[in-house]
Amino acid sequence: MTVNDIARASGVSRATVSLVLRGSPLVHAETRNRVELELKRQGYVYNRGAANLRRRTSSSVALVINDLSNPFFAEFAMGVDEALVGEGYVTLLGSTGESPARQETLLASLMEHSPAGVILSPAEHSDGERLQRLLGPHTAVLVFNRELPGAGYDFLALDNRRGAWLATEHLLARGHRRIAFFGGHADSSSCQQRRQGYADAMIAAGIPPDPRWLIESAPTRVEASQRTVELFAHARAPTAAVCYNDNVALGLKLGLIARGVRPGLDFALTGFDDIPEAAQTTPPLTTIAVEPRARGRQAAELLLQRVRDRDAPTRQVVAPVQLVVRGSSGAPPS
Repeated sequence: MTVNDIARASGVSRATVSLVLRGSPLVHAETRNRVELELKRQGYVYNRGAANLRRRTSSSVALVINDLSNPFFAEFAMGVDEALVGEGYVTLLGSTGESPARQETLLASLMEHSPAGVILSPAEHSDGERLQRLLGPHTAVLVFNRELPGAGYDFLALDNRRGAWLATEHLLARGHRRIAFFGGHADSSSCQQRRQGYADAMIAAGIPPDPRWLIESAPTRVEASQRTVELFAHARAPTAAVCYNDNVALGLKLGLIARGVRPGLDFALTGFDDIPEAAQTTPPLTTIAVEPRARGRQAAELLLQRVRDRDAPTRQVVAPVQLVVRGSSGAPPS
């Protein structure tokens, strides 16, 4: 069975069938439906690898992220896919679960499909030079969110330092002085930057951060909830917390409720990311909005620019952030 067979049965040209197979928006909806019905009737399966060989290009992009269980990255992946589909590409998705070893295995497997490029949110403790050897010198790569020293790839970052500074300044303006930074791992570049923004705001207010108020946690709700007890391990407990991300903030809320502490009434907290759930939880979460789906579209666009111009200078882009005030930061200092 060939494209010519489908074209004859559908009453269209071979070129039209090819456009339908590639998901091109140039085909009229009625024609597309007719061709797709014939494809289904005859059981035709598009051999994308063979098509790539004929065109000497690839129509796929690999997207490898560090934690697909985090709603932020689910939104980010949807944004990437939206932008790629519009340009005629398909997304090859993989999640490393924060394992550098799994990341290498996954990338090696994806490279067998010869993607046009790779969008990578690195696992913690990734080795940039090692990954560069794995991906080869001619692969178009965009790194997102976490720095990858030694690799020299295009980089799309969030304004982590400013975001944490805005959240801390907001809690200070509410009258809080004992403010914790809760969650994240201290050796992660994004966590380091957010901690630095928090420290900058505290020091500017004349309040040196107490090391006991820096609580580490994996960026998951389960571990954040379990670590809540550490906030109250000393007599001089914090009255508020800047959380590493929304996932951590939602876990902290669960931990507070389990202790009989009411988020937004007895204890103030902020998140980072503004995932869709942030506005729906009770009380709604004050957070730093980064528009994860828009960041996904931006990442895809930056990667495709690199695919089209391999010799362009390496780019580092910092996406803006914005404080969104909701009910979780309403608690007065006790």
